[in-house]
Amino acid sequence: MQIDRLRATIAPLRQSLLTHRLYEALRDRRALRTFMEYHVFAVWDFMSLLKALQRKLCCVAVPWLPNARPADSRLINEIVLAEETDEDGRGGYASHFDLYRQSMIEFGADASRIDRFVRLLREGHEVAHALAMAEVPTPLARFVTQTFKIIDSGDACRISSAFTFGREDLLPDLFQKIVDELGEQSGGGLDRFKFYLLRHVQLDGGEHGPMAERLVAALCGVDDTKWRAAEEAAVGALEERMLLWNAIHQAIQSL
Repeated sequence: MQIDRLRATIAPLRQSLLTHRLYEALRDRRALRTFMEYHVFAVWDFMSLLKALQRKLCCVAVPWLPNARPADSRLINEIVLAEETDEDGRGGYASHFDLYRQSMIEFGADASRIDRFVRLLREGHEVAHALAMAEVPTPLARFVTQTFKIIDSGDACRISSAFTFGREDLLPDLFQKIVDELGEQSGGGLDRFKFYLLRHVQLDGGEHGPMAERLVAALCGVDDTKWRAAEEAAVGALEERMLLWNAIHQAIQSL
């Protein structure tokens, strides 16, 4: 019942995202390249949400200690396995972030900004500094910053809810719309991107979404305070996604 109430609360926001005018704007190569150059940052910080959950719910330290909630650990580790080391469609393995970046290169999108951002992180810069030094557009930097506010809260209910209802639960519908918009007018070069999108539709719609939802329910239990925190996080994540979609649409319109 708590999950149902949460879903009812976020339903208007989800519907607004699923009918956003951005999808109609993805009609040519320049528009799709612009979308990818922005959206790759959301692919990256999605992984950060996932790893934050893994760090909270699984033992990632040495010496290893047994987990009091092995079922939660199992759910997260199964999602990590696919998201961080999925089949790449060419006989190997890759993270979904790497698949996305590779699809950008294949399609001629500019990956220099995300590459610089990741390089700065590897060099030890904090996320906020790396965003500034990589000259990430303000709306995109805000999106990533808000994600990390959820992560930095250390609240497993908030993190799992943002992950589930702001990302995992939403992505299959969003990505199916993008796949539907691609058609033949893209002019080729999108095989890698379509593979990435279809993997998300398959995994998030058929496996990861329900798994993530069970995790939220397990973490919140019957604690009303935790459910309120989960609802706040879900609403906030969807509102930030809407602002990002608005920013990408504006960037496309200005081409």
